[in-house]
Amino acid sequence: MNDMSASAPRLTTAVPDTDPWPLTVCTYNIHGAVGCDRRFAPDRVANVLREINADIIALQEVPLGGGKSPNVLKELQQATGFTAIEGPACDTPQRRFGNAVLSRYPVVSVRNVDLSFGSHEPRAALDADINCHGHMLRVVATHLGLRIPERRDQVRRLLQVFDTEEMPVILMGDLNEWFVWGQSLRWLVSHFEAVPAPRTFPSRRPLFALDRIWIRPRHRLVHVEVHATPLARIASDHLPLIAHIDG
Repeated sequence: MNDMSASAPRLTTAVPDTDPWPLTVCTYNIHGAVGCDRRFAPDRVANVLREINADIIALQEVPLGGGKSPNVLKELQQATGFTAIEGPACDTPQRRFGNAVLSRYPVVSVRNVDLSFGSHEPRAALDADINCHGHMLRVVATHLGLRIPERRDQVRRLLQVFDTEEMPVILMGDLNEWFVWGQSLRWLVSHFEAVPAPRTFPSRRPLFALDRIWIRPRHRLVHVEVHATPLARIASDHLPLIAHIDG
């Protein structure tokens, strides 16, 4: 009787890769999907997101639908295949507009935090818990106001609302802070520790680091970079900011 065991293929059990690290996150103010050439082109934004290939994306200035507004988030969700959640700052029957998050991983819970200040333009923060193969992350996507007192109030409220020791917290978005040593930035640095801040605005020739990514604990942040491809320089007036997060 022949011994077939020597020539028979060895069966192995495939073990799925459940380690999400390093994780790539991105924040991107898409300027309503209107590029530097003043052309409304959500497909260009979608192509920039394909270039980046991030796992979690925070978006600002996103048209979210309404009677007189397109739903750009729906188009970006279809283009990426990601889970999409919205955090409108403006929410009327005619126009819904604000923050959004696209995630490769399941979103467990969502909170939309009103950061409006007086009679100024409505602002908000989208606060989401995301399950990355069993590793929980709290992601806060925001777009702060244009005036100094407004930003100070919004940062103070943010730090009170979302801080937690239960899971790592990532804060990212357009902070609209033009001053390197502005009070709101000093509060964030004190809370999260200093992080790299490459220039992202205006996209064609960046002069200001308006877009930021922080994570607590700080040692999880490995690298921060600007995505400055030719397409990104025209698709919006901001460049995307990317960070790599380790476990």
